[in-house]
Amino acid sequence: MKKRHLDILLEKVEGFRSPKPDKEQYATPATVASELLHFAFMRGDLTGTVYDLGCGSGIFAIGAKLLGAEKVIGFDDDRGVLEIARANAEKLGVDVEFVCSRIETVCGKADTVVMNPPFGAQKKGSDRPFLRKALELSSVVYSIHNANSAEFIKKFISPSVITEYKSIDFPIKRTFGFHTKERQVIKVEIYRIEKRIEG
Repeated sequence: MKKRHLDILLEKVEGFRSPKPDKEQYATPATVASELLHFAFMRGDLTGTVYDLGCGSGIFAIGAKLLGAEKVIGFDDDRGVLEIARANAEKLGVDVEFVCSRIETVCGKADTVVMNPPFGAQKKGSDRPFLRKALELSSVVYSIHNANSAEFIKKFISPSVITEYKSIDFPIKRTFGFHTKERQVIKVEIYRIEKRIEG
């Protein structure tokens, strides 16, 4: 499937109905989701089992299934959002499992983890539990972070490594009362992380 076609399909995914600022519930734009997913797909990382951590309304999980992943599970601790995710999967005709779970209690094994963790704008370091858990669950992780986070991420994930990354624009629509612009574009980086074990 071409990236543009994936963009069009993912545009149909409904976002958050009542987003919570403390959870940094920003809808991932279809263009950003398809960029990460196509990146993973072109490297052969969307086969087998894929986990989407902090899946929100399911855009990564649904996209991974559309691109041929065998089994996809999305995890989030917000029951209301998971209802939207299930409806989105049904609308796009894909079979994705959604599980209500806090990030710390997610368990199992995946071939690949995809995620857009909180950037830490509301609570510093809120992406760390996601990185930690992702590397516990899988040996390949695709994750979105603020631009210029590479040095911190490298140190945090060591001995695991960033094998490749892409810089892209992430448009954020006005979502919360404290937003002053209708639309703001921030620079982000998509990292492909590979688990390495010391010794």
